[in-house]
Amino acid sequence: MEGFGKRLKELRKEKGISVIELSKKINYSKSVIFYWESDEREPSISALKALCDFFDVSADYFLGR
Repeated sequence: MEGFGKRLKELRKEKGISVIELSKKINYSKSVIFYWESDEREPSISALKALCDFFDVSADYFLGR
């Protein structure tokens, strides 16, 4: 099953931005984004909202629903 991290990485690459650029846009550290993309950690609700707003997708998309 495709996980949160893979979806995040695909969206980031589609938008053509680096992890550093994303971290600046949503105000989370680049190391946290690396953890999310590698599925080592999951984002908080507030981080998930920031990601959904930035990428203009629903939380359901990130959750694979």
